[in-house]
Amino acid sequence: MTASDHRQPGPAAPGGRQLSRGRLIQAIVEIARTVFGAAAASVFLVDLATGDLVFEAVSGEGEGDLIGRRFPAGTGIAGWVAAYGQPLLVDDTTDSPQFARGAAASTGYVPRSIMAAPLIAAGECLGVVEVLDRGSRLRGELGDVDLLGLLATELGTALELLYAQSPGAGTALGEDTPASSSDALLLQRVAGRLSGAAEPVASTARSLLAMVDDLLARDGVPVGQARG
Repeated sequence: MTASDHRQPGPAAPGGRQLSRGRLIQAIVEIARTVFGAAAASVFLVDLATGDLVFEAVSGEGEGDLIGRRFPAGTGIAGWVAAYGQPLLVDDTTDSPQFARGAAASTGYVPRSIMAAPLIAAGECLGVVEVLDRGSRLRGELGDVDLLGLLATELGTALELLYAQSPGAGTALGEDTPASSSDALLLQRVAGRLSGAAEPVASTARSLLAMVDDLLARDGVPVGQARG
């Protein structure tokens, strides 16, 4: 099956002084790609009306072309994860019955390995985070699937709050709406959970915290107050 309905992301806020919520999701995708040394990482959101999986954020391969493209419900590994609400690690896609090679080829990149985890909020799967062709990394206390699950849990919580702020929005999580300090605090929470991990996770989290500090400062929220 092939992707369809290519839409362009919402425009950036004037002067780039405030980030859209879509950009906050993008930041978490970039963390995932960096942490795992992967060729690409992405987030699909489930279209609440059709069940389609829609590319919401991409880092790495395909990041300039895939936002807004969609696949029918149940397509590929992401479709399996969304349907069953369980993470899945596939080290060799050629041996995976869940892998949809045609769908992958339509994106312009066919991965050798995929790791995916569901984004669960209020007992429902809102989407899937995927990591393609992860590299080697120093292992800390968390294994790869557990670490991706941690990111997915934090992002699922963030999405639940964003859906609450944009009722009836389907997959459109207020991309054109400037991010608030509370949105920045969601990222701060993710970074805080990861900052004590082994490298390169910790350095990535510190970079994210620096970005969050900048967001909070622009919103007029004292950094010390926000972290306290």
